Amino acid sequence: MPDIQLLVLDIDGTLAGESNQVEPPVLDAIQKVQAKGIPVAIATGRMYCAAERFHKAVGSTLPLISYQGAMIKDPQQQRLLRHLPLSHHHAFELLDLITAMDGHELLSLHLYINDRLHVRALLDDTREYAKRSGVEPVVVGDLQTLLHQQPELEITKFLALSPDPAVVGELLAQLRQRYTPEQLYLTTSVANFFEAANPAVNKGNAVRYLAEELLGLSAKQVMTVGDNFNDWEMIDYAGVGVAMGDAPEPVKTLADWVAPSAEDHGVAAAIAHFLL
Repeated sequence: MPDIQLLVLDIDGTLAGESNQVEPPVLDAIQKVQAKGIPVAIATGRMYCAAERFHKAVGSTLPLISYQGAMIKDPQQQRLLRHLPLSHHHAFELLDLITAMDGHELLSLHLYINDRLHVRALLDDTREYAKRSGVEPVVVGDLQTLLHQQPELEITKFLALSPDPAVVGELLAQLRQRYTPEQLYLTTSVANFFEAANPAVNKGNAVRYLAEELLGLSAKQVMTVGDNFNDWEMIDYAGVGVAMGDAPEPVKTLADWVAPSAEDHGVAAAIAHFLL
């Protein structure tokens, strides 16, 4: 059995399924791991404020990794440890490129600023997103105008939602031809979410920071569990990287082990297999 000293879990599609809660079998397994002295951390694409209840639910004592790693904050002390904002230059470019696309009015555009969700309009996708996340969107109209008027604002993440995953796939493909990984971090967390962030942002870098700089651990002492392309880097980084059963095939191929789906309590199965 590997010498794991840190367990890091994604939320959506991993720690929580359709219920949007940590189910009792998963929570029980996490508590058993913690009783063995192995701390548990959260690494999510969610906003910090939308992820904090999961951090509390599992009883984590570690900093919370949110926004794909763009924000790492200690909830116990309310201390911000790291924030890697998206440049205004790239935010303006993304907004200009997307609003020039055919059908752009069907896309929900989100800017995350000061842990609040700013949107140009309250479309159905945003309403559903806000309800699941438990946040109140701030409708500002033209997002470019907001940034022009307040250049001091720090943008944590940009997100575009579409009811059609093919639209998101095409947007991601186009922008990956335009921007290198050294310019922007581009990913999808679910099939209809396109996300962009500072190029230094990804969950792998965030987990490395938590493990190596804060806890003095090595990669081989870390186990990560995730379900989508935004979990790729942390699954690749960890000594034990686990993909959920309904993860995309490339993610499952990358992983050391494939767990059942979130609906089948895959996190509990992964914990039982490697840690208990």
